[in-house]
Amino acid sequence: MDPIDEQKLCRLAQAVLNLEAQAILDLVPRVDAAFVAAAEYLRGCRGRVIVLGMGKSGHIGGKIAATLASTGTPAFFVHPGEASHGDMGMITAEDVVLALSNSGETDELAVLVPVLRRLGVPLIALTGNPQSTLAEAASVHIHVGVAQEACPLGLAPTSSTTAALAMDDALAIALLEARGFTQEDFARSHPGGARGRRLFLQIGDLMHQGQQMPGVRPDTPLGDALLEISRKGLGLTAVLDDTSRVPGIFTDGDLRRALDHGLEVMTAPVSAFMTSQCKTINADTLAADALRIMQESKISAPLVVDSRQVLVGVLNMHDLLRARVM
Repeated sequence: MDPIDEQKLCRLAQAVLNLEAQAILDLVPRVDAAFVAAAEYLRGCRGRVIVLGMGKSGHIGGKIAATLASTGTPAFFVHPGEASHGDMGMITAEDVVLALSNSGETDELAVLVPVLRRLGVPLIALTGNPQSTLAEAASVHIHVGVAQEACPLGLAPTSSTTAALAMDDALAIALLEARGFTQEDFARSHPGGARGRRLFLQIGDLMHQGQQMPGVRPDTPLGDALLEISRKGLGLTAVLDDTSRVPGIFTDGDLRRALDHGLEVMTAPVSAFMTSQCKTINADTLAADALRIMQESKISAPLVVDSRQVLVGVLNMHDLLRARVM
């Protein structure tokens, strides 16, 4: 096997990137009335957006459907070949179809056009040929043709698939803005991802509650408070009044300071050494916000209270670690 010509290889790779970048830039003037009409169809869809495409266009279509779904536009991909053999039943009159074909003459798509027309389903076509059969049959056509494929043979779909993907990303993001899609909406569709955890997970989902919460009365002897800390294993105990409100907290740090007064402190009330006006948070605080508060306040285990300042939970830094918020 001949050795690789490194310079030639790099030049070819750079040429591919330049061609595909130019193909995307050429799309900018095509964001026009047809683009707006397509966005209006998609935004007004009362069902699902059905994405169709064969071959490489099908692979791009699958990604487009996923992007739409994750940004507030319910969508899924249907293989055109399967649609002709039963999967047309997935498409209803409430849906909008988004079809991809560089040539605009894909047989498997052409077969479906009359059926879609009878159903009254709007058809948005993205093709590289405005005079193609699919373009002329569409309710809206967006031209995504390219001057040149990046493949040196001019055969493998490269620039054309990149252009189609970029235009559909533009549609998805335009719709995201038009729908008022928020970070919280994004998190709901990504609950298992790092972003979802940071944007959606609340302290109430993580905190220690009920019998897991360490708590003592203000007149509890310090020695008994230490036993409560040991039993609950959170390195602290809340100090609670008769209504379960929180006048203070006693932590490992408070213990070290108390021991400076001698061993007789073990019989003194915990209120003599607790930290008053301690930092508290609400159960509906986002975990990511709680982490920021903890870092800024230099605390590792804030108390969680309700609107009446009644203790409802205790959060520990390890809870955030286990939830992979950090």
